[in-house]
Amino acid sequence: MEIRQSELRVKVGDVELAGELGIPFGAAGLVLFAHGSGSSRFSPRNQFVARILRTKGLGTLLFDLLTPEEEAIDSVTAELRFDIRLLAERVVGTIDWLKGEKATVDLPLGLFGASTGAAAALVAAAARPHDVEAIVSRGGRPDLAGDALGLVIAPTLLVVGGNDDVVIELNLDALRRLRGEKSIEVIPGASHLFAEGDTLEQAANLAASWFRSKLSAGLQPAET
Repeated sequence: MEIRQSELRVKVGDVELAGELGIPFGAAGLVLFAHGSGSSRFSPRNQFVARILRTKGLGTLLFDLLTPEEEAIDSVTAELRFDIRLLAERVVGTIDWLKGEKATVDLPLGLFGASTGAAAALVAAAARPHDVEAIVSRGGRPDLAGDALGLVIAPTLLVVGGNDDVVIELNLDALRRLRGEKSIEVIPGASHLFAEGDTLEQAANLAASWFRSKLSAGLQPAET
């Protein structure tokens, strides 16, 4: 499969965020990754999921929610990874950037969030309801999106590990608060990081199926 890949920098407000864009030929859509607590675009788990999405014909953008300077601060204090307002602003800024780029403007957009990144993705989707067409949360903390949950209209899938008891309850509560199309999948034997056996692959395939179904609906027929 032919994939166009590039390193890029996204200007959001007064900061620049580094990212990796990969778009298969004839992509059905583009998935923007919002990584979780203390992670970056190099997260092995998100990189693994992104590779599977690309094999299914979906473009991916993995980018850093924090600058290197902010990451250095967060590695000591762990304060910025829970600043959902800041993280959501970075996701919104990246959505706006994608919608202004020739290579991505016409691709239906989905958001994939892990851990606290899931909350940032949901808040961003509430802020850009006409730009975000599908959301998947993996081992996420959607509860941290607060009142924004009731404003999300994009179809949302919550994927949780069967051994992640506390996070299952938090996701079930968030599911009740979401207003649009929604679903939850619990993967037996998986912990919070989906490190057991093929549980991460199962989560990635669920995400791919959700995005393929929901984003394909947003594709416009070519003019003749």
